Amino acid sequence: MSEILIHTPVGVRDVFGNEYQKKLMVQNMIHNTIASYGFEDIQTPTFEFFDVFSKEIGTTPSKELYKFFDKEGNTLVLRPDFTPSIARCVAKYFPSEKSPLRFSYLGNTFTNTSELQGKLKETTEMGAELINDGSVEADAEMIAMVVDSLLSAGLKEFQVSVGDVDYFKGLCREVNLDEETELSVRDCISIKNFFGAKDILTLKGVDDNASLKILAVDDMVGQADVLKKAKENANNEISFAAIDRLEKLYQVLCLYGVEKYVSFDLGMLSKYHYYTGVIFKAYTYGVGDAIVKGGRYDKLLDKFGKNSPAIGFVILIDDLMSALLRQNISVAVNDEIITVSYSSDEYDTALRQARLYRSQGKRVRLVSK
Repeated sequence: MSEILIHTPVGVRDVFGNEYQKKLMVQNMIHNTIASYGFEDIQTPTFEFFDVFSKEIGTTPSKELYKFFDKEGNTLVLRPDFTPSIARCVAKYFPSEKSPLRFSYLGNTFTNTSELQGKLKETTEMGAELINDGSVEADAEMIAMVVDSLLSAGLKEFQVSVGDVDYFKGLCREVNLDEETELSVRDCISIKNFFGAKDILTLKGVDDNASLKILAVDDMVGQADVLKKAKENANNEISFAAIDRLEKLYQVLCLYGVEKYVSFDLGMLSKYHYYTGVIFKAYTYGVGDAIVKGGRYDKLLDKFGKNSPAIGFVILIDDLMSALLRQNISVAVNDEIITVSYSSDEYDTALRQARLYRSQGKRVRLVSK
């Protein structure tokens, strides 16, 4: 037998035993929290037509998609992201629905990242989407649910960083940047490549003072008082409206009592171009990247024929599990298994005993002596 048959490809791994029990337990606790907010479960296909995740939708770059063909010659992709799939599903089955729709999901996503990045290519994600509600209260509900979900999983120290894509858009409008250039600058800032962003702005003829105002978003990080500094940096109605919304959002989060877990970052942007307003990420110790990502995507459903506001988030379960492990936070699981041994003439008695234990919710192995 070839040795390669027992190995997995780079970027995927096997999970079993006690580790998998803990993962299932964490998923269950988070699921219960999301369900307590009135969200219903939804399941979408593991693969979709390529167009669901195309450049026009604003999701994962084509080079990072796992693509293949069906017998009819259609290009299909393994989902890299749940949100476009759910947007498509809602547009198909709820085209005329105006009342808020709340859905939660759990499953794996697939991204063909570079091996040099050291990231998993198949990851487990759990999240929620709130559709047909464009209010500040909806924004607050989702962020509060993130806080409650992480607390239910056992995490104690974490921070939800909140920004607004429209603030950055407003700054770009001040200097009349075209959409393509805006997205290029946005991509650079999202990975903290400020030299690259400055070069793009210079090539477009943006003067140094205006460039500094755009790049200053990186310094606008902190508690609620940073919002005043952000407003002073802008001179346009789009950015002003974004800050006003964040101020109202903070007031509602205070009503939820989760403000101690919340900070602001006006330089927070995303590689997902479908985000249109409030955007947020959750960070904790022991993990180099965000364990939760989310935001408002009010124009995404329009791509599928339904004009509706929406907001959602995803919890990266594998990264959350790594954080719990590195912070020495235990996940209580019942790993006790009772062994009932039997000889050939004792099988019926052993079987009755095993069935009795199982009826009591216990885990039992029947083992021949």
